[in-house]
Amino acid sequence: SLKALLKKYEKHLKVKADNKDAFHLYSGYSEKYNRDIYFGGVEIRKNYVSFHLMPVYINPELLKDISPDLKKRMQGKSCFNFKLVEQAQIAELAHLTKKGFDFYEKKKML
Repeated sequence: SLKALLKKYEKHLKVKADNKDAFHLYSGYSEKYNRDIYFGGVEIRKNYVSFHLMPVYINPELLKDISPDLKKRMQGKSCFNFKLVEQAQIAELAHLTKKGFDFYEKKKML
């Protein structure tokens, strides 16, 4: 279900990994960083699943309205870890992912 949140944007982004353990999306090439810009991904780890969303690292203002429940799932500045994901968390991550995509689009990072 976390992968599905990102797959909806794959037609606008570059898929750099899509296998049973990982799914990663990148936006356009950055002259400044000399590489494609990471957008987000999902990784299956030994005891949990990680959902990465780089727009919230670049623009922490996107996180200002997240729930305390989702906030406690954060590991670092742009990663959310789950052993079990609830429907409300999926809905909130879907909204946050949309905000992140809109931010990348506004900043011409796609």
